[in-house]
Amino acid sequence: MQKYGVNELRRMFLEFFESKDHLVLKSFSLVPHNDKSLLLINSGMAPMKPYFTGQEIPPRRRVTTCQKCIRTGDIENVGKTARHGTFFEMLGNFSFGDYFKTEAIHWTWEFLTEVVGLDPERLYPSVYENDDEAWEIWNKEIGVPAERIFRFGKEDNFWEHGSGPCGPCSEVYYDRGEKYGCGKPGCTVGCECDRYMEIWNDVFSQFNNDGHGNYSDLAQKNIDTGMGLERLACVVQDVDSMFDIDTMKALRDHVCAMSGKHYGIDHETDVSLRVVTDHIRSVTFMISDGIMPSNSGRGYVLRRLLRRACRHGRLLGIERAFLVELAQTVIDGSKDGYPELEEKKDFIFNVIAKEEAQFNKTIDQGLSILADMEEEMKKNGETVLSGENAFKLYDTYGFPIDLTSEILDEKGLTYDKEGFEKAQKEQRAKSEGTFGTHSYTGKDATVYDELDAELATEFVGYENLVCDAKVTALTSEEEIVDALSDGEKGTIIVDKTTFYGTMGGQEGDIGTIKTAGGEFVVENTIHLAGTKIGHVGYVSHGMIKGGDPVSMEVDKENRNLSARNHSATHLLQAALRQVLGTHVEQAGSYVDAERLRFDFTHFSALSKEELKQVENIVNEKIAECLPVVAKNMPIEEARKTGAAALFGEKYGDVVRVVSMGDFSVEFCGGTHVSNTGVISALKIISETGVAAGVRRIEALTSKGLLKYYDDMEKKLQEAAALVKATPNQLSDKIRHLQAENKDLHSELESVKSKMAKEAMGDVSDQVTEVKGVKLIAAKVEDVDMNGLRDLGDQLKEKLGEGVIVLTSAAGGKVSLVAMATDEAVKKGAHAGNLIKGIAGLVGGGGGGRPNMAQAGGKNPDGIDAAIAKVSEVLESQL
Repeated sequence: MQKYGVNELRRMFLEFFESKDHLVLKSFSLVPHNDKSLLLINSGMAPMKPYFTGQEIPPRRRVTTCQKCIRTGDIENVGKTARHGTFFEMLGNFSFGDYFKTEAIHWTWEFLTEVVGLDPERLYPSVYENDDEAWEIWNKEIGVPAERIFRFGKEDNFWEHGSGPCGPCSEVYYDRGEKYGCGKPGCTVGCECDRYMEIWNDVFSQFNNDGHGNYSDLAQKNIDTGMGLERLACVVQDVDSMFDIDTMKALRDHVCAMSGKHYGIDHETDVSLRVVTDHIRSVTFMISDGIMPSNSGRGYVLRRLLRRACRHGRLLGIERAFLVELAQTVIDGSKDGYPELEEKKDFIFNVIAKEEAQFNKTIDQGLSILADMEEEMKKNGETVLSGENAFKLYDTYGFPIDLTSEILDEKGLTYDKEGFEKAQKEQRAKSEGTFGTHSYTGKDATVYDELDAELATEFVGYENLVCDAKVTALTSEEEIVDALSDGEKGTIIVDKTTFYGTMGGQEGDIGTIKTAGGEFVVENTIHLAGTKIGHVGYVSHGMIKGGDPVSMEVDKENRNLSARNHSATHLLQAALRQVLGTHVEQAGSYVDAERLRFDFTHFSALSKEELKQVENIVNEKIAECLPVVAKNMPIEEARKTGAAALFGEKYGDVVRVVSMGDFSVEFCGGTHVSNTGVISALKIISETGVAAGVRRIEALTSKGLLKYYDDMEKKLQEAAALVKATPNQLSDKIRHLQAENKDLHSELESVKSKMAKEAMGDVSDQVTEVKGVKLIAAKVEDVDMNGLRDLGDQLKEKLGEGVIVLTSAAGGKVSLVAMATDEAVKKGAHAGNLIKGIAGLVGGGGGGRPNMAQAGGKNPDGIDAAIAKVSEVLESQL
């Protein structure tokens, strides 16, 4: 048997099924599209759910893919064995109501034995215990002896996931030979050892589960095949685990070279080598699909993987930043199947480098904080770190719990595992894969799910704002209906439309749909499953019925204003790339008639100079009246133009490319102006951070900008009127008022200080001694915190050496101040702890440094008790 590489096997599989009339689709993004049941794509069939249910029409009834997948249910176990990994590639062939068991099983056998060249005598099929049809195909048609076909129960050979399509499956196991076995008598398929490896799984999706264990036959029977590429490579290359296959071994060897370690000698070293090897693959692919590190959701998973890789790099003795170098090896090994890795590599490297640098600072900070926690435990005579503190280290500071455990163990200490897991369980809700109520497809269940999947809407609105069409379906807010009457809310679907549906950050059109006897006001336009476009709104008068001929008319001003803002985002992105660098990528946008918002990848706030430079460039291009040209072209031709594509977006074979002169070229399906001059001007209103490595600019153009200037002028005039000045005099007037206010404030503070002294009276008779340390502990009437501090400073000068504690009630609130001179501190006095000891009596809390501290409270009635306790607390310190 020839030992094919990973990239060869992927290509062989896709070409084989292409020869069987399957459409080869590129891998979908790791970010699920319109699927709330998943955090990340975790199987080859996950992106295909709408095709299986019939909600969407597939591009062809036979499809094949190699899908990148991530599973993170057992991150903690990755590395501990060679079986666990987070990233993998799933080969799949799918039939949506076309072929079924016979073809699927025959092609399974043909590919494995004739194309790959596996020994037929070493292949062992399994079938569901009641699936006689599949057993007969394997035995009678393929010719596999009965003793080599295994019948397994529902747990092993029946695929289902809650309600929805499900069915029996047939797996194929490969006998890898005795050297991989356990050596026990009777070792065969189903044994837990590594001898018999499952490499193929044909799922025969033929039933529908209503969610209560009741099964009915599906009208459309489907095939969902899954085969792990890494597993197949293990078998073909005859290696121990996925960490030994060609692409992963190259990556693992790179980690070994960096660390000076060798694989297969020491278990703990092997664990770290496997963790780094696996995690850098996941990280590289996740970032290439636009996932950014964060503290929730898929971003939290990414950050966790990155930090775990950093941590194990340290355990291997790699002290420098190293992950970017490894990411290059990932890209080199996988760009054959995933060219987007090479296209996005600069961005991938930037994200990894920033996160790695941040964690390297964090881990040192974590060590310091853990040392403080240990000191506190020692002081309190404790040997168990609280679960709350252990999780705080882990979650807030990114400090791995295994490192916390290891450091504590070295000192004969431990941590509260149960408390940690409880806190972790609460946090994990942030990054679980299920959100809210949804259907089998992972979408929110809506009335639109009931629409005929064959319905389609042709969009004709790039050039025209008016067209004639026919109503093909109507819904109320709860159900599909035959008609909508006066005042009723609902959605209208037509055969063709001029209305642009919300997509790519651009809000959908508004307008009217008219018939001979009624009018429907469109308040929003949305994309539905397949190519259906829904017009959401209400009937203003009359009635709209299914089959009615209608006149569609888009609100011209709203469309034009939206188009101006949308075109401005293209200019903005190009300007940002020119000023900041080519790492800038669009990370999201929002465009409507009033404003625009543009999110982009960058790793620091923009300076005023950078923002002004960007704004100036955009306005220069607007003034140049650049022609805006949209062309449909094959995707490979479009890529050669250098057109910018959106992260994670799935593009077809033909794409629409929008060019603005030579300045901006992007893939885009939105509506635009005819030339940039129509935009008039752009003004950046704000620039903020929205996530790690993602910045946001909000801006205005044309009518929205004029309204902004009108509003600003009104506010300026109102402000000037308040200070009895004209707008031109406003700055001088404000400076004059500021100077006047400063003088008055100084005068007020002087008066307050004098009043505080008078309220204090002669302090000489209030000085006491506690173990040889002078103490003044006094109550002052109606003085705020600033006044108490000033008074304390004056008393300190008179006292010479000692401790001063002052308190006062003003406006129902209590203020406490404590001060200790250097000599008093040397003798043990600590102002911060002194304040802590008495603040509770006035219903408050606070603290501070040994020489100065303050606190606030809400209980003036406790002031006398607090003053009385001062000498007791001070005595305990000395």
